Amino acid sequence: MALIRDDVHLALREEVAARADALWDVALRLHADPEYAFAEHRAAALLSGELERAGFAVERGVAGMPTAFTGRSGRGRPTVALLMEYDALPGLGHACGHNLIAAAGLGAALALGTVPGLSAGSVLAVGTPAEEGGGGKALEVEAGVFDDVDAALMFHPGVHSWARAPLTAQVQYRVAFHGRAAHPTGNPTEGIDALAALVELFNVLSALGRRLPEGSHVQGIVTHGGTATNIVPEFAEGRFGLRAATTEALEDLTERLRVCADGVARATGTTTEVERATVRYEHFRDSEVLSGRFAAHLARAGIPLSPPAPGVYLGSSDIGNVSTRVPAIHPFVAITGEDGSDHTPEFAAAAASPRARTVLVAAAQALACTAADVLLSEELREEAWAGHRAA
Repeated sequence: MALIRDDVHLALREEVAARADALWDVALRLHADPEYAFAEHRAAALLSGELERAGFAVERGVAGMPTAFTGRSGRGRPTVALLMEYDALPGLGHACGHNLIAAAGLGAALALGTVPGLSAGSVLAVGTPAEEGGGGKALEVEAGVFDDVDAALMFHPGVHSWARAPLTAQVQYRVAFHGRAAHPTGNPTEGIDALAALVELFNVLSALGRRLPEGSHVQGIVTHGGTATNIVPEFAEGRFGLRAATTEALEDLTERLRVCADGVARATGTTTEVERATVRYEHFRDSEVLSGRFAAHLARAGIPLSPPAPGVYLGSSDIGNVSTRVPAIHPFVAITGEDGSDHTPEFAAAAASPRARTVLVAAAQALACTAADVLLSEELREEAWAGHRAA
């Protein structure tokens, strides 16, 4: 495969390094002012404003979401997208490090807009709301934001440094049962207990869980269980989170949930409703050739990446939906020790630590260099698309 000139990579690393203080300031401003799904107004304004001042053509409110945006530099194909997440976790702030994702994507995009020799094609910076709940990227995919994109690049801070993200498919379903109210002592035989049906569904799913394939599970909660202890509940409702290693396995698990709910309804004399309650996140399909390029560029900063540990899954993300449409990467880069976990107060603190600053700059440099490889090498693009189609 043809190699990209080292002077382009060096220029990009220097451009990011020159912006290190400004990028860190952006990351800290986001960290100090957490906003949540679809309400990240100040974060979106900050990031899109930086792009606009740098000469990017900014479009706000994309895909019908007020806090989604795109910023484009250049025109036509090839097009490489740099993804920015910036939503926080209620009660935990940036305990998933999205402040670093946003700043790194911004830094890479700004650097790419200044290096001579990168005039061919387009750089598309994509602001993606609500990764933690709502699926902004999934909505952008459906709206066509990635239709003319050749690669989608982002990194994620974590407790591991892994070149590939083992991210599962996931969705949530609402399951309701309808019965008939009665007084438990006055006319108990006339009642049909909807809550008892819901409890039985939990029992059935527990038994099912013991024989699900690796990476699949169902976790549920009761969202409505009746109104008074002296009334047989005529209505009960639960919400169930389903995860699976692949989107196909998730579809199978969804069908099993429906079959279980229908069987419980027949056995208890109730009726049931099974409705999807959230956007479906598809499993992540890694572009091996592009994640390999990112890992090689990151290694220049002294941060090696390894393959993920076998049999380990790290949750789900709407980057999976993007990866079904275009070659995509989502490497993890550790900002804390492997004995920790994200979605904790400790990880939120780590997202504003000196280690986080080091990772931010290194990741922005690696993203910029990988994006340049995509823009300048037709051979690399063809290899990435071939791998994508074979996945």
